[in-house]
Amino acid sequence: GDNLQKLRENAGLSQERLCSILQTRGIDIGRSTYQRYENNTLNIKISVLVELRKIYNCTYSDFFTDLE
Repeated sequence: GDNLQKLRENAGLSQERLCSILQTRGIDIGRSTYQRYENNTLNIKISVLVELRKIYNCTYSDFFTDLE
């Protein structure tokens, strides 16, 4: 969750804007669902993770930095 938030903020995106971008890429997601990903109350779907990697131009390991 923390890594998702850091990557999003580093990209200068709000949760709402990020969800809009994801929706244009075929990922049906609302801000409240995405917020649950960042709050660690919902596991992120692989399809969302794949698109986020493309949006942020990062590696998958960036999503898991500092996790045990």
